[in-house]
Amino acid sequence: MKKVICLQSISRIFSLLFLSMYLSFSAVMAQEAAADDVQKGKQLFNQNCAACHALNRKMTGPALAGVVGKYDGDKEWLYAWIKNSQSLIKSGDARALAIYNEFNQTQMTAFPLLSNSDIDAILAYTDAPEPAPAAPAAMASAETAAPATSGVSNELILGALVVVFGLLLMMLVFVRRILTKIAVANGIYTEEKKTEIPSFWKYFSNNPFLIFVTVIFLLLFSAYQVYGYLSQIGVDQGYAPIQPIHFSHKIHAGDNKIECTYCHSSARSSKHSGVPSLNICMNCHKSIYEYKGNPEGPTPEDLAEGYTNEFYTGEIKKLYQAVGWDENTQSYTGNAKPVEWVRIHKLPDFAYFNHAQHVTVAGVACQTCHGPVEEMEIAYQYSPLTMGWCIDCHRATEVDVKGNEYYASIHKALSEKYGVEKLTAAQMGGLECGKCHY
Repeated sequence: MKKVICLQSISRIFSLLFLSMYLSFSAVMAQEAAADDVQKGKQLFNQNCAACHALNRKMTGPALAGVVGKYDGDKEWLYAWIKNSQSLIKSGDARALAIYNEFNQTQMTAFPLLSNSDIDAILAYTDAPEPAPAAPAAMASAETAAPATSGVSNELILGALVVVFGLLLMMLVFVRRILTKIAVANGIYTEEKKTEIPSFWKYFSNNPFLIFVTVIFLLLFSAYQVYGYLSQIGVDQGYAPIQPIHFSHKIHAGDNKIECTYCHSSARSSKHSGVPSLNICMNCHKSIYEYKGNPEGPTPEDLAEGYTNEFYTGEIKKLYQAVGWDENTQSYTGNAKPVEWVRIHKLPDFAYFNHAQHVTVAGVACQTCHGPVEEMEIAYQYSPLTMGWCIDCHRATEVDVKGNEYYASIHKALSEKYGVEKLTAAQMGGLECGKCHY
């Protein structure tokens, strides 16, 4: 009897152990499944919802954090609303009409291709707690990291040079004293003969040829210096002014791969590339109200320059102030003010340059003249933009005239004249004065 009771107790213990292991395993699996749902939901949210919705603030549509609880957990209603909101509105549904009227009767895009499981994943993402920001940790690690140094410091090199020059000076004084003593001992140098030694100035003033050569040298050297100074007037290569609103070409053209002509659209059809109007910025920044940047946090280089997520978000707020955009009401207030951008590239008024001719007709990439703008945090003048620089480009750039009947006969005649298969812009008349000056 005792053995039976003992076996029953052991079997109960093992049953409890297996049950606890099963429950633990199920809980772990449930957490992993929930995490997968949240990750999938985040991806679906960014693809389908982020243009009009944010989690914790109103945009074109309502904030979606905890949206299931806001509608009493009625997922069937949410399924119907997300897949076809207009159908619910036309049916006279009270909640649908309330949302429709609250947001100025803005029509929500229908998503009939989203399955219920996809919508469940999106809702799981909207209900998930917001993760703790990783930026402070990155900032702390950047602050505690020792600054990288390479090679010998400039102070040490300068100190060594000072010591070397000091030793050389002492050696010269010492050698001069020895030579003077030897000269005095041999009767070559005495105090009486010291006054008889002609000075260099006396020797120079009595030599007309040396005076003539010196004058010619000074005139040529002065002319060279004046020419070098005058040739740099108007050349602003490397000029990088600070703009009233910081605009990072590195983020827009580099990280986000935005085409140059999306903002500078007039470069395709006009002489000027144009400064984009602020409504071009607002096409994206109605929805992008903060900069999240790298999920791992700003790099030590960015922190050293002050380019943190908070810095970029503050610049977006400056944009909102300039266009008169109210984030809370998602509407324009009418209190707009112009932004006084500082011009970077400027050719002389007597020089003609047509962006459309180069960008659209010739197919010249923007980086050819403006450099790697996709890597520039602050835009600067990359090329000298001098006449010599333009002429060198025209001499080296071959013109592609295939498919252009207008140039067919001209291309054939000039190719025979120069004995080449492909003509350069210079051979097509790109060096004529009237092309750029008229």
